[in-house]
Amino acid sequence: MNTDLFENASIPKAYFTFALPVVVSMVITLVYNLCDTYFVSQSHNVHLVAGVSLCAPLFTLMLAIGDIFGIGGSSLISRLLGEKKIETIKNVSSFSFYSSIFTGILVIILMTLFKGPILNFLGATSETITHAQDYYKYIVFGAPAIIFSIPMANNLRGVGLAKESMIGTVFGSIVNIILDPIFISVLGLGAAGAASATVIGYVATDIVLAYMVVKKKDILSLDISHTNVKSNFIYDIFVIGIPASITNLMQSFNVTILNKYLVPYGTTKVAAMGIALKLNMIIMLVMIGFAFGAQPLLGYNYGAKNTKRLKEVIKFDLLVEIGFSVITGIILIVFARNAIGVFMKDTAIIKDGALMLRLLSISTPFVGIVLVFTTLFQVMGKALFAFILSIARQGVVFYMIIVIASMIIGYSGIISAQAISDVVTAIIALIFYKLAFRAQS
Repeated sequence: MNTDLFENASIPKAYFTFALPVVVSMVITLVYNLCDTYFVSQSHNVHLVAGVSLCAPLFTLMLAIGDIFGIGGSSLISRLLGEKKIETIKNVSSFSFYSSIFTGILVIILMTLFKGPILNFLGATSETITHAQDYYKYIVFGAPAIIFSIPMANNLRGVGLAKESMIGTVFGSIVNIILDPIFISVLGLGAAGAASATVIGYVATDIVLAYMVVKKKDILSLDISHTNVKSNFIYDIFVIGIPASITNLMQSFNVTILNKYLVPYGTTKVAAMGIALKLNMIIMLVMIGFAFGAQPLLGYNYGAKNTKRLKEVIKFDLLVEIGFSVITGIILIVFARNAIGVFMKDTAIIKDGALMLRLLSISTPFVGIVLVFTTLFQVMGKALFAFILSIARQGVVFYMIIVIASMIIGYSGIISAQAISDVVTAIIALIFYKLAFRAQS
């Protein structure tokens, strides 16, 4: 495999070669997420919008489980690539693929058995329960397809095959976008239609990504006989994958807690926050794309012990993340009312959603800092730092802030909690970075 791009190309060229295909994948993912929200919103049924929003953490949970094998496996793979251990990469990739399928089947069983308690925990009410149940049933059935796609896409990126990963992700997303209006609007399936389109899109993604892996069998493997992995490598996958998974779990936790705190203020507030969160993903998914895109470059140079080039990549990564978030954040802040109005014309939802969107957007530069250092600690194998950041921004720090802020300033405190949490977590990330490289020197 040609490693010139990892070792000798200019930082901007190497960075954007790896990152842009991931960003494109994330943008397409964003488009189909917005399509789901748009076509559900066109029903003009606030309870339907709220029911789908309440179940959003389920989808995030599945992505989180996939991250155990996806980010855990790909971070190890990128380091192994720097160490030139190709046969071990095959074993790690195969292990992560088949483990994700088994875990997806387990998710179907558990979530089917505990459907009632889970929907109750998510905050479903008598007004939203029917729509929430419809979404729940179909998204749970698709768990193996959703979870399996994560290690497939991430492992391709981990060895520098970001373009191949992009093709699979984009194809599945296009399938989803095409099916959304057919299932939701034409056939009138509502929440069930949105979930079904998502699952079928992921099945399409899996087929394309599996083909890409087989095509690149000189470095990755779908051969089940390659799943025999040494215990120390399994440990490496889980010690990084679990904190990475917790990041997504914390997102589910974050949305659930937000919804629970907003429910007493009315269904309109929940629906407004659901739309605002989706729009905020315009910034977030692109930023995540840049962070994930930089992962193989960071991991390779860390594995190759090229500290000078590693630090140059980190600086450029921060420049891109912060610069992008400032520009797009300003745009969303200025046009917040217009953006919310695209989805629903309800005056109350536009007013509430615009304020929520502005508060979510204003702190995105700090999120960029957190993303850069979280990705860095993952590829470095700094499990403790990665774990703490994983449970901070949308978990422990967020929860502490929303509890205190809601007690002091009520509703305003609830919708401001995420922005405050972003700033606090960015400060923690910078402290960890100083500690990590002090230990390296």
